[in-house]
Amino acid sequence: MTPEISGTLLLDPKVIDDPHPFYRRLRAQAPVWEIPGSGLFTVSTYELVAEAAGRVEDFSSNLRCLLYRDSAGLPCSLPFGEAGVDVLATADPPMHALHRKTVFPELVAKRMAELEPDIVDIANGCVTRALDSGTVEFMTEIGNIVPITMISRLIGFHDSNMDQLLSAAFDSTAMLGSTLSYDELMELITRTGEIQTWLADQLSTAVKGPGGDLLGAVARGVNDGVFGDFEATGILHTLLSAGGESTTSLLGNAVRLLAEDPDLQEHLRQNPDQIPRFVEEALRLEPPFRYHMRSVPKDTTLGAVDIPAGATVLLLWGAANRDTAEFQRPDEVDLQRQVPRLHVAFGRGIHHCVGAPLARIEARNVLTVLLERTSSITLDPEHAPRWVNSLMVRRHEQLPVRLVAR
Repeated sequence: MTPEISGTLLLDPKVIDDPHPFYRRLRAQAPVWEIPGSGLFTVSTYELVAEAAGRVEDFSSNLRCLLYRDSAGLPCSLPFGEAGVDVLATADPPMHALHRKTVFPELVAKRMAELEPDIVDIANGCVTRALDSGTVEFMTEIGNIVPITMISRLIGFHDSNMDQLLSAAFDSTAMLGSTLSYDELMELITRTGEIQTWLADQLSTAVKGPGGDLLGAVARGVNDGVFGDFEATGILHTLLSAGGESTTSLLGNAVRLLAEDPDLQEHLRQNPDQIPRFVEEALRLEPPFRYHMRSVPKDTTLGAVDIPAGATVLLLWGAANRDTAEFQRPDEVDLQRQVPRLHVAFGRGIHHCVGAPLARIEARNVLTVLLERTSSITLDPEHAPRWVNSLMVRRHEQLPVRLVAR
């Protein structure tokens, strides 16, 4: 039998801030844990997360509900059945393959590599301003700026307001954060209608003359009948949210690790060729997305636990990435791991993140610029870092740091 683990622990603020002791408990006591009376299950070991991600017929990516926190602190489901739009990350085969084929040519590493000079230029500008201040809130000054600027350019949006796009990206992931009250969730759902209207206008212009960017690729998908306007807008929203959120979280998490380890900083300054390996360790230790949701279309079993049709399963990437059965010294940065990309920070299987190459390129370049131009990065002793209150994303709401110019 599953040990008695309180369902309130999943959304406990202390666990949200530091989930890793709870993850260890789940892996040891309940690798597949049913939260009593909720219809929710979590999966926490690397082996079982990988298995579930590969069984797409049993664990569908179709999003059929959102989660909110009730007055007792328990996760509750807000089902919407077939009313959602299933695109890219929330689409199953064969539709998923069609969507991915339509947009992926615009997201391959070669095209992203062309953006490197822009990334370096933006990073240098941000770091220059930050060094002038000495003590800065990293997320506001650097971590939030580079990713949303680059994903806007990659997609090909015109007349972009970066603050609006960043807020929209964060709102989208907040809907999946599972920590909002019912009223807060409903308010957020209403607010997302604004960005949907803006994206629809962008798409309407693009379908008249698709360009060579990602927006053009999606517009051609509409013109070719691969999907309709509603699905196309959903794809753009997904790419904006993932592109704005994932690298933003990665940058903050990586800088937090550096600020807490001066020896690691200096090692990377002396050996910049190892920065890509450090990026992989940052992804493994604190993946930008801690879980993704799966719906269960028919009765099934995972890890000897029966899961009924209609259940919702949370694949806990953050727990799987620190599984001692898969990683030696899983809580440490190890730049010599034999397979540094073995982690599941970007998902697993057919839904491996299409934007992973861009996130890696951005992180490598921003961290290279930051380390080249500083002699010291430390946390601000007067202002503690603060995490976003979310079960899904692992991002700093605030990350005050002190930078000393080289």
